[in-house]
Amino acid sequence: MITLLLVDDQNLIRQGLKALLELEPDLCVVGEAENGAVAIEAVKTLAPNVVLMDIRMPVMDGVTATREICRQFPAVNILVLTTFDDDTYVAAAIEYGAKGYLLKDTPSEEIAAAIRAVDRGYTHLAPGMLAKIMSRHAEQHGTNLPPALAELTPRELEVLKLIAKGANNREIAQTLYISEGTVKNHVTNLLNRLNLRDRTQAAIFANTYF
Repeated sequence: MITLLLVDDQNLIRQGLKALLELEPDLCVVGEAENGAVAIEAVKTLAPNVVLMDIRMPVMDGVTATREICRQFPAVNILVLTTFDDDTYVAAAIEYGAKGYLLKDTPSEEIAAAIRAVDRGYTHLAPGMLAKIMSRHAEQHGTNLPPALAELTPRELEVLKLIAKGANNREIAQTLYISEGTVKNHVTNLLNRLNLRDRTQAAIFANTYF
């Protein structure tokens, strides 16, 4: 069972999402929050697998809440809920650790599929958003290859490129004919060497430079 926390300042949206998602046999809404500050406290007590996070909210917005939740509770996966005019905010949330985003008018079956995907370790990024994030990354960090990239072993480079394609640890292990434990070690090493927070940042990084 995948447990969910719904975060949106509009009660009607929360109730609608809850009604639709609880029709799925493997999804369970364990809590709701009307702003980012309440969401952080809810994560502390409920420990949901996935948070569906609105961006524009009073008291504390979704970007700030995403940053804090990803910092304090790295095992919790966040999917951002957005409208078409929130691209800049979504890109910031992704850089802080959100695993993907959804438009608020996305069909419920697609929302459920995205929730299952991020719960399994995948990201959920549309091509347009990936390009925007890559552009932000290049603006902030420059386009020259960082020296740390040259320090990666050939195997770590292979793992990094597969992460960029959205592969999870099992798929990487099968592709490279190594164990999942070895993959985890490679991922940990390359994240540390490149000073990256998580797999999402690694995917963004790799798509920027390769």
